[in-house]
Amino acid sequence: MPETESFEIRPPQAEAALPNGVPRNSWRRARRRVSRWHRPYVAALLLLDLGAAALASLTAITAFTQADAGFDTETTDEWFLPIAFLALPLAWVIMLWANGAYDRRHLGLGTEEFKRVGRAAVAMAATVSFVAFAMKIDLSRLSVATALVGAAVYILIVRALARRALHLMRRRNGTATHRMLLVGTLPEALEICKAVARTPAAGLVPVGIHLTDGYGAARGLLTPVPVYPPRSEVLPLVKELSADTIAVCGSASAEPGELRRLAWQLEGSGVDLVVAPQLTDIAGPRVHVRPIEGLPLLHVEEPTLSGTAWLAKNLLDRLAAGTGLLLLAPLFAVVAIAIKISDPGPVFFRQPRVGREGRIFRVWKFRTMYTDAEERRAALLDQNESDGHLFKIRQDPRVFPLGRLLRNSSIDELPQLINVVKGEMSLVGPRPLPADDGDYLGDVRRRLLVRPGITGLWQVSGRADLSWDEAVRLDLYYVDNWSLAYDLSILWRTVGVVIGRKGAY
Repeated sequence: MPETESFEIRPPQAEAALPNGVPRNSWRRARRRVSRWHRPYVAALLLLDLGAAALASLTAITAFTQADAGFDTETTDEWFLPIAFLALPLAWVIMLWANGAYDRRHLGLGTEEFKRVGRAAVAMAATVSFVAFAMKIDLSRLSVATALVGAAVYILIVRALARRALHLMRRRNGTATHRMLLVGTLPEALEICKAVARTPAAGLVPVGIHLTDGYGAARGLLTPVPVYPPRSEVLPLVKELSADTIAVCGSASAEPGELRRLAWQLEGSGVDLVVAPQLTDIAGPRVHVRPIEGLPLLHVEEPTLSGTAWLAKNLLDRLAAGTGLLLLAPLFAVVAIAIKISDPGPVFFRQPRVGREGRIFRVWKFRTMYTDAEERRAALLDQNESDGHLFKIRQDPRVFPLGRLLRNSSIDELPQLINVVKGEMSLVGPRPLPADDGDYLGDVRRRLLVRPGITGLWQVSGRADLSWDEAVRLDLYYVDNWSLAYDLSILWRTVGVVIGRKGAY
């Protein structure tokens, strides 16, 4: 008889949580040890969604009762009110749950949560339409549409507010976070640490690095979190650090089957497993998974820098810029007179800048410095606070008082709408860099694939407060992941940045 493997016979009560296998009973899964913030958060979302749906029904009833359109006040109390304020909100919650809108993996960051709310809204509209048709219910179509659309809008608003409160908790108190153990080589793990630190709103807090190679070389190095040597079992280290998430970095799973065995170890433990590939700064819409015989391949599409969407961006840019110039003409006249009074000289500042594909153009700006600013620059080089191609001083003596006000309010940038109309710039894009600071080689040159913008990801993320490397990284991220929706998002964020005067000097 050939030798066979022996299996331990377990009592029935142990079947619910096997140490290295999927739980037999899906209703008795292992609970997460640390990251339990999502339970009260989801409970709060449930109540908020119920309230939002009920408020939408109240809005529809109030509006159309006052207009005497679609509601019979004598029969409404008998059957419509229970449906509007009880059945319909419960149906919304069920539909949101069915579409994964309460999945903790999508709460707190990204657009997936709002996309799932949108899908639930479409499903809800289809369900209500089918039920009304099947039961031949005579209701005002406009009132039902108002209730459904209003509920979707209210739910999106309360979820945006809830997300803002969650981000505030994470930034100020460090609560409602995930404790993450990084698995991989030291350079890869430190890169993930740096990326996570840039986005505290994500709620990922590294608590340790489990090295798969090079522990001897890493000893004695200063790292943001403790470093641990390779070991065959990762789960004991997870328990020791009270972690609830394992992030496999880059090439940590170079050995065939290693990542799969790690996933087996974590089954039934309540610990999340995520994989951080070496492909960074690529947004989700460009990445697709193509499974081939059990092998998940990441397919990365090229950035969309041409086609219909790109043409629409150019048309919208020029239309919006032309309209803006007409509406802002009175403001331009007032600013021009104020500049002449503050410091005699030209109203506008024209400087050569590098545009798309390396073309040189002259940018339009309101002058904010004294006329001899360029001559005085050489004497101030040792006070430069920028670490890259830009020359920045917080309290630049070359800026006259009115110019400082124009800079803080970003009014000095408005004449660049002229460059947008001429097709030299865009409303959103990387900032145009001076043309006399040398060649832009390497990664920086990739910025020249798109037109420079009046605002951009750099501006809404810190402006002059950012380092040169961080500014370049953000500009390259925009180039690689551009979309019309992303442009609208940046324009919306620009309003808050301008009002808050963040990084403007």
